[in-house]
Amino acid sequence: MTTEASPGKPKIVPLRTFAGSLGFTEGKRLDLDEVLANLLSDGLIADEDAKRTRVARINHRNDVHPLVMIANAKLNNASEPEKPLSLEYLTEWLAGKAKHPYLKIDPTKVDVARVGQIVSANYAVRHRILPLGIDETSVSIATSEPYDTRWLDDLRRMLHREVKLVVANPLDVNRFLIEFYGVTRAVRKAKDQKDGEKDARGTLPSLEQLVELGKSGDLAAEDSHVVRIVDWLLQYAYEQRASDIHLEPRRDTSPIRFRIDGVLHKVFDLPTPVMVAVTARIKILGRMDIAERRRPQDGRVKTRSPGGREVEMRLSTMPTAFGEKVVMRIFDPDVVVKGFKDLGFSRHDEQVWRSMIERPHGIVLVTGPTGSGKTTTLYSTLKQIATPELNVCTVEDPIEMIAPEFNQMQVQTNIDLTFAAGVRTLLRQDPDIIMVGEIRDLATAEMAVQASLTGHLVLSTLHTNDSPSAITRLLDLGIPHYLIQSTLNGVIAQRLVRKLCPHCKTVGDIDDASWASLVRTLGLPKPHQVAAPKGCNECRNTGFLGRIAIYEILAITEEMRSAIQANLDLPAFHRFCMKQGMRPLRYAGAELVARGVTTAREVLEALPSEV
Repeated sequence: MTTEASPGKPKIVPLRTFAGSLGFTEGKRLDLDEVLANLLSDGLIADEDAKRTRVARINHRNDVHPLVMIANAKLNNASEPEKPLSLEYLTEWLAGKAKHPYLKIDPTKVDVARVGQIVSANYAVRHRILPLGIDETSVSIATSEPYDTRWLDDLRRMLHREVKLVVANPLDVNRFLIEFYGVTRAVRKAKDQKDGEKDARGTLPSLEQLVELGKSGDLAAEDSHVVRIVDWLLQYAYEQRASDIHLEPRRDTSPIRFRIDGVLHKVFDLPTPVMVAVTARIKILGRMDIAERRRPQDGRVKTRSPGGREVEMRLSTMPTAFGEKVVMRIFDPDVVVKGFKDLGFSRHDEQVWRSMIERPHGIVLVTGPTGSGKTTTLYSTLKQIATPELNVCTVEDPIEMIAPEFNQMQVQTNIDLTFAAGVRTLLRQDPDIIMVGEIRDLATAEMAVQASLTGHLVLSTLHTNDSPSAITRLLDLGIPHYLIQSTLNGVIAQRLVRKLCPHCKTVGDIDDASWASLVRTLGLPKPHQVAAPKGCNECRNTGFLGRIAIYEILAITEEMRSAIQANLDLPAFHRFCMKQGMRPLRYAGAELVARGVTTAREVLEALPSEV
């Protein structure tokens, strides 16, 4: 049984069928003994496990859902030993018994502001039902008590719509009941307060007092809504693996969007007056000037994720037609700092890369567009080579993530602390390794060259399409070719592609045209079969989960140094590098496709058109 997704509604996954002779009592909530009897009848548990679970119930509160109790007991699955009796497995089993669709709730697919108005919070909590979506003819309701439908006729009469029932994990239902209705109530109170203010723009002194009180913990109940919205927003973003949070003001209703695996998803709509208050709260947390709305500002916040990890967030504001747009970039250490294998390096690439970064001096460049993972590659590399015997110093704009192993300096142009001035200062700090956030101008490039000539290893970034282009970029900046010859160790160009979801990817045939377009003249044999996306709960039915980098590593050989001239012909130099053993981005992408990590289409969309 499958229910198709409609606009604004979550997609409900196909139902797995379970056959059994027993059933449940209609019109009442689930009972542990009855659930265990049905699991026994269906051959999912042994009689001894059922008896042990009945005895163990004395340690649980009376309001604990029977499925939660059984899942916590960690019983063996007598029918499918390779599949544990997890809460999701048991919920799907229950859905099959009740002949209702099973749903793993994805909060990013729920219009929280709208569903919070379908029924009251008290009514939803009393009956343990969670509204998920509504249209002109029907409303979708999630429940973990599919046989207790005493509320069903009342809801049909109240809403004048058909009720589509789905069965969901009881912990998710309880949790999202609290979160959805909590944030909806907070938004409503915030809007009511803003509507009641005399000044339609919102009075900054009052708002500033609100945020400062929130930080001290003395905030009155009627004023805590803005604090609650921001706290919920950050926790929501961590759980959904978002890399960026976008707050975008519009005339009446302002959307909040998360970037997940490189794709933006709209997750909530705030009334614009509430968005103004939320923006001010975030600016205070980032130590920014809330009274200044005309100029862009930068800030940073260090906080903890729900799991207890310290997480850095970089804030950026921009004035727009309807207010300040805010983007928060999230730097989770568990995501940003990785081993070389996790980054996407093949064994060959890792060997070449190590040979470049383990030299005592020289320049190593990482190139690629914004959002291609350069920061992750640099930080992960520095973490690998930073030892107590080395002095690692960085100059960044801004500091992306605080790392205790490094000495990090922030560029501040208002006091003439530029990249070039920062490198000049670092040279007097007895460094072994210097990381320059970006080479933007001739002065910075000259200081990087000077640092490498005086016996330091310099790592930095450039914005170019591929590795050979980095050399022409340095020439364009004004660095003499003979200095590039003597200082450059190598260049790495990179792009990010989405990885196929390991939980649901399937086997498919590769399209001849896509493979030919990908490999071009590389001559790589076409694989007989490749992996293809499908879609499941784990990947939000996208077929992709996480991202991985593809690399083009150019290690400068003696022959290449001789080929670097003032009037360098880039196409000819690119061909020469290929003959010298450089593997282009296409090669790395084709390897991932052949290994079943991603698809040819994903790689083609990530590649620059010239490559």
